Amino acid sequence: MTYATSSRRHEAGTAPVIQARGLTKRYGKVVALDGVDLDVHAGTVLGLLGPNGAGKTTIVRILATLLAADEGAATVAGIDVRADPREVRRHIGLSGQYAAVDEYLTGFENLDMIGRLYHLGKAHSRSRARELLAQFDLEDAGDRPTRTYSGGMRRRLDLAGALVAHPPVLFLDEPTTGLDPRGRIQMWDVIRSLVAEGTTLLLTTQYLEEADVLADEIVVIDHGKAIARGTADQLKLQVGGERLEVTIRDRERLADAEELMSRLGTSPQNDLERRTFAVSADLGVATLTAALHAFEGAGIELDDVGLRRPTLDDAFLTLTGRTTEETVAPEDVKGGAER
Repeated sequence: MTYATSSRRHEAGTAPVIQARGLTKRYGKVVALDGVDLDVHAGTVLGLLGPNGAGKTTIVRILATLLAADEGAATVAGIDVRADPREVRRHIGLSGQYAAVDEYLTGFENLDMIGRLYHLGKAHSRSRARELLAQFDLEDAGDRPTRTYSGGMRRRLDLAGALVAHPPVLFLDEPTTGLDPRGRIQMWDVIRSLVAEGTTLLLTTQYLEEADVLADEIVVIDHGKAIARGTADQLKLQVGGERLEVTIRDRERLADAEELMSRLGTSPQNDLERRTFAVSADLGVATLTAALHAFEGAGIELDDVGLRRPTLDDAFLTLTGRTTEETVAPEDVKGGAER
């Protein structure tokens, strides 16, 4: 299966900044990854989308040199992750699923410490810490111990820590988990600005909207395999075109509405409990117009009617047979559940 061309620019023939071939990881009889291939080009975002336990975090841990694959190979910034993990770490930033901050230090001290560990020097570390506190709307809390921070504040501080050394490659593992809608949108703005400046990003998420908004390309991971890949629009097309949806008013006319809709389109999706019917609408507005005339002629009153384009939710459900929230067995029984 080949990759679709990214919506952002990258020169034809250039090597991907992140590349993986045949990544495989097993924990006893449990296959966490089963031959996954990935390509991420410079200045683009690849979204790894999948339910809990699908293998997303295992991929990130292998690429970030925190875990060794049993089979396969991977490079980050042209560096082999197995042969030279230390050099890989010089080129990457990582923000995991849970905020890794020292709660006894202030926000400023956390970021300053990271800068010192990167050997940025005292002056640069301190100025960079203040810069990031401002960027992540943490200036007012920068001199407070992080144990007083809310979960969203800790999440933002953790991402700020991943950016201290200006890494050209960034791994974000479910970066907006636990954030409220405002915090999620703020995080999206930060991610967009990073990519606009040339950062290459691998993003894992369970949020379909997040993948739709941020990712140039999406790889759907399920049971350790890459089962689909492409842009959000390409994945949506796998579901089909527009659909006509109607909700009738009178529950006693359910059978009549079902028969009428079957004459208007194919691939029916009916929810009798909600009095809702849907069929393919290959002719778009013409199908909608025909439906309105047909229901009026049959004397069936409607509470709602409209054309709907497939969403990424529809594509994911079609591809995997379940939603992103549905949990499967943990990948790593011995070492803790992965995502």
